[in-house]
Order: sequence, then C-alpha cells, then structure tokens
Amino acid sequence: MPMNDQQPPWGHKKKPSSPEEILAAIIQKIRDSFTGEGNKPGQSGDDGPSQQSPNPFAGIGKIALIFVAVIIFQVVYTSFYTIEPGEVGVVLQFGKYNRTTKSGLHFKIPYIEELTKVNVEAVRKEEFGFRTRLPGAQSSFDRKGFDMEALMLTGDKNVITVAWIVQYIITDPVDYLYKVRNVPQVVRDASEMVTRRIVGNMDFDYVLSNREILAGDAKQELQHELDRLDSGVKVTALQMQDINPPDPVKPAFNEVNEADQDMKRLVNEAEETYNRIIPKARGSAKQIVEEAHGYAVERVNQAQGETARFTSIVTEYLNFTEVTRRRMYLEAMREILPNVERVYVMDSEQKSLLPFLNLTPATAAPKP
Repeated sequence: MPMNDQQPPWGHKKKPSSPEEILAAIIQKIRDSFTGEGNKPGQSGDDGPSQQSPNPFAGIGKIALIFVAVIIFQVVYTSFYTIEPGEVGVVLQFGKYNRTTKSGLHFKIPYIEELTKVNVEAVRKEEFGFRTRLPGAQSSFDRKGFDMEALMLTGDKNVITVAWIVQYIITDPVDYLYKVRNVPQVVRDASEMVTRRIVGNMDFDYVLSNREILAGDAKQELQHELDRLDSGVKVTALQMQDINPPDPVKPAFNEVNEADQDMKRLVNEAEETYNRIIPKARGSAKQIVEEAHGYAVERVNQAQGETARFTSIVTEYLNFTEVTRRRMYLEAMREILPNVERVYVMDSEQKSLLPFLNLTPATAAPKP
C-alpha cells in the first residue's frame, strides 16, 4: 500500500470551513508563534532532536502576519452595517454620493465606500430667548443670559422680547450632510433673521395680540429660506412661547395698558350713549319735520278749499243775491241757534225789554 494512501495515526485533520473559523485559526497561529508552542521538540518528523538555525526574518514575519490578520478582521467587520428603524444610510464611493440605504442589514466595500447614518424621524429643535433645563410634564426653563436673542424692535420704535421655538425634521439626508456645513446654525440664523424682520414690520400692540399670525408668517418665510439654501430640512412647528415688554419697562407698560383699557372703556360707553340717544333724537326730529309738512299741506288745502267755497258763494251771490242772502242767513242760524240757551226778541219801538215766554222745558219733579 503506498505511503500517500496511508492515513497518519492521528487521523484526518479538520480544516476550517467558514471565514470565522479561518480568522480564529490565524489568530491561534499568531498566539502559538508568540508562546513558542508551534515548534516544540519531538514534534518534528526526525527521530532525533532537531537543531533549528536562527531565522532573522522570523520577527518580521510575525509582525506581517499580525498586520494581515488585523486587516482581515477590519475588512470583515466594516463590510457589513445595520441601519436602525427611523434612520437612513448615506453611502459615498470615493468621496462621491452613491446611494441611500433604508433600515436593515447592508454591505459596503471597505476602504472604498464610506457610510454616514442619519436619523430622519427625530424632531430637532432650536430655542430662542430661553433654554429648556428639565424637559417633561412640568418643564423648567432658563432665561438668564439669553436676553439678546429675544430683544427686538417693532415697527413703531418700541422694544419687545420675543421667545420662540423651531422644530424641524430631515427630509433630504444628502442635502443635510453635504450642501450646508452646519444646518442647526443655519436654522438658528435664518429663524432669527425672519422673526426680526416680521416683528420689525409690525406695531407693538399688533405683535402682542397676534402671535398666531406672527408664528404662521415666520414659519412660512423660514421654510422658504431653508429651501433656498438646500438645507434638506422641513420646519414642522414654529411657536411663540412668550411675547412681553422688557422687564425694566414692565411697570410703565402696565400703567399705559391700564390707561389704554380705560380709554377704550370710556370710548365704548360714549359710543353706546351716542348710539342710544342720537338715533332717537334724529327720529324725533324727522317726526317733527314730517308732522310740520303734513300740517302745512293740511292748512294749505284747507285754505284753498275755503277760498274755492267763498269764490263759489260770491259767484252765486252775484247771480242770485236775495236767494243767496237768505240761504246764508238760514245756514248761519242753523249753526248758531242750537247753541243758544235763551232767545230775546227785540222790538225797535219798544222802550224796554219784552218778557218772552220761557220755552225751556221744565224738569220733571221727583216722585214721592
């Protein structure tokens, strides 16, 4: 039987089958080379003791072997990466954008491709005029040292403090990483610029009483500026936390505000009195004027009627004098006599009054 076909007494040696086992075997060989267990006496094929000549390149070979092992381990370790939920991976190949990977396990070429992980679901925020010290259900804020961020000048030359917060998310990881060097600082600068411009175009009272309109306009303009700069972010909320006059002028402002409220109250009361009295007076005046017009029309019509009647009587009198005179006398007596209680008949030849029969009906005597 040939010697090549004969098995050694210790049997077949198990060879490594996976990269992990190969790497483990290399590490074990490096460890054995340092401890001297890889070349013990008696393990040689010769029967007698082996004499080994010193090798000057043995140390260099060990260093090279360690270097190769480290490189292999690093290549295996950096070839695979995991993207967590809510993140994306931006891969550069030779410094140029290559692809964007979603959540899961992925592979990249070591030393050629570079990975940067970006959380696109986290809501980032920038605070102006204050800082959150202890977030939670009852958050505490620190306002000391941030007065210059909040001080602004309104359109009517008044000083006001405006504290606000900006919240945003990343929508384009490539623009976020490589178009702008420092996106949070850009968001701060752009937000402060937009807010100061809007407040500077409004009056003091308008800013105090219209914070929702102010926040909406600032959010819209801020998003426009960030899109123009290709920052890759989207503003989700811009809220005005506090709008007040500066602390040194608050007492004077409160007095002015109270005086303004009193003035508005008095003006409202005056308008209420005006609306109650003036329309009534105007109605009464109009009523009197209308009554005067009616009275004038009535008197004119009555006068015209009397004139027409007198004219017709004159015409009849000229045509029929005696008859008209008698008729006029009888009509006058018909109107006068019902109102006369006693009638006295006078005789032109009589020297004294003639007693006239009492024609007044006597009242009936009461029955017993």
